[in-house]
Amino acid sequence: MRIGILTGGGDAPGLNAAIRGVARRAFQRGFQVTGIKNGWAGVLGAGDLEELTPASVRGILPLGGTILGTSRTNPLKDPGGVEQAITLLRANQVDGLVAIGGDDTLSVAAAMSDGGYPVVGVPKTIDNDLSVTQFCIGFDTAVGVVVEALDRLHTTASAHHRVMVVEVMGRDTGWVAMVGGLAGGADMIIIPEFEAKLDSVVAHLHRRRTEGKDFSIIVVAEGVQMRALEPAMAVAAGSEKRDPAWRVAVAR
Repeated sequence: MRIGILTGGGDAPGLNAAIRGVARRAFQRGFQVTGIKNGWAGVLGAGDLEELTPASVRGILPLGGTILGTSRTNPLKDPGGVEQAITLLRANQVDGLVAIGGDDTLSVAAAMSDGGYPVVGVPKTIDNDLSVTQFCIGFDTAVGVVVEALDRLHTTASAHHRVMVVEVMGRDTGWVAMVGGLAGGADMIIIPEFEAKLDSVVAHLHRRRTEGKDFSIIVVAEGVQMRALEPAMAVAAGSEKRDPAWRVAVAR
């Protein structure tokens, strides 16, 4: 039995630990292991595969990134891409695949499974936005980083009597913002799952001021949209403002 392992999408803490765990268990069962380089790009074209041994995964537990490399290549976007990936894996005697990734990576894995190829999906996304799973690799670390950042910002916001808006990752889901904001003591958390109105945010800040709280920290998930801000965002997106130092450099 030979199994393949790949990591796709953005890198996240815990990827190498997952690779190591899969490989070590496979070796215990007497399986051979093939590492697929750079995500789904490694199963397209001529392919990019390498044999993994116990020595290959030794010492990688605390390392960041992924020893297999990653990419955002998506075979679903190429006609016949999924079929090509399955054909290449079978031609290299890879009997099944462990795909470690988020939405895009596991969408391809699901398509391969529908095509009759054995696949196990391992959820990896700091956004924690994969359904039917209780834990996604990278989410816990992302929340820890948000909490640390908020903890540092509290003293500055308080000293300067400022309102600070902290945008965190999460694409169209608010898990990182919600959990990180709660743990970090944010005064307001805005997530995509609930409509956010600018008037409500302003009213909240005014209410805090009347209560004698002269600073606030607002955590916003990156996928949040506010209709009241859309005109200003459109103007900002179309502007070509540059730092003065950049203009001088170009002039020279």
